[in-house]
Amino acid sequence: MAFLFSCSDSKETRIQQFLLKGNIANKDHTYDQAAYYYGEAIRLEPCFADAWNNLGTTYFDQKRFDLAIEKYDKAIECKPNFINALFNRANTAYELKEYYKAVEDLEKVISLKPDTALAFFTQGIVYTKMRSFAKARLAFEKTLKLDPANIDAKVNRAIVFYYEGNFEKAKIELEQAAKLKSEEPNIYNTLSLIEIEKGNYAEALELVNKAIKLDPKQTYFLNNRGFVYLSLKEYDKALADINQSISSDPYNGWAYRNKGIYYLIQQDYASAERLLAQAEGMDNFIDKIYFYLGMAYRKNNKRVEACQAFSQSEQRGDKMLTTELIKYCK
Repeated sequence: MAFLFSCSDSKETRIQQFLLKGNIANKDHTYDQAAYYYGEAIRLEPCFADAWNNLGTTYFDQKRFDLAIEKYDKAIECKPNFINALFNRANTAYELKEYYKAVEDLEKVISLKPDTALAFFTQGIVYTKMRSFAKARLAFEKTLKLDPANIDAKVNRAIVFYYEGNFEKAKIELEQAAKLKSEEPNIYNTLSLIEIEKGNYAEALELVNKAIKLDPKQTYFLNNRGFVYLSLKEYDKALADINQSISSDPYNGWAYRNKGIYYLIQQDYASAERLLAQAEGMDNFIDKIYFYLGMAYRKNNKRVEACQAFSQSEQRGDKMLTTELIKYCK
């Protein structure tokens, strides 16, 4: 009996050592080594949920989301109420644009641990992407009830107000957030977006520059400044910012939208259509994407496609169609 106990103890020790080594390798971004160590732990204990979960994170960090979700599935299969794995699978489903699956996992997390502010916050992000703005606001409100000092929740609730066209409420929310954390760059970036909608491009430029000064590496801010420069007809500056944004983050569909708009202005309609279609394929949530895509189709004499895009733009409440464009589609 003593011998058997000793072997069992030795196996458990080895499993934990492999897990620890995998965690260290993952932290050092030596992903192949991390995967090897997690694999060794799993070889010793095939239903070791922690190793499956951490292996999923190794793939998630490499943006290999399909592989990541397979590993999280296995972790949850071994341990159905594993909150960390459920959370990780929800984040991976979000990256894969499988928003309903993300919501399902987050609802389970909340049912298991109702006081988890991060679960409600993530739920708000997902609902925003789904354009379920009322649900998104409610999720952010629940986040703030649990964590009143959560600036990210305030900023994201303001972004929801912005998408709903309630610019004054958004501005009030952001100004309140700035009093709590004046160095948060997303506050000024979102205020810049509001000023863009109002046509106040000089003010928008000042605000987005403040955001960039606080976080020079944030590609979304650079891209938004590129759009401001487009609006100010400073096209060389616009293209420089947009190209830099794409170079730093080739998965940012908003930057491809703005580059498509640049080519619309330059009357290179073939390039405009290609880039706008690419942006829509990457993320159809992108603001006013169907209006601009419709304009590119129209300029390329694709009336059916143009009118379909304009219809989608109207359904989303863009309010961009002129009387001429409405007549064009009759």
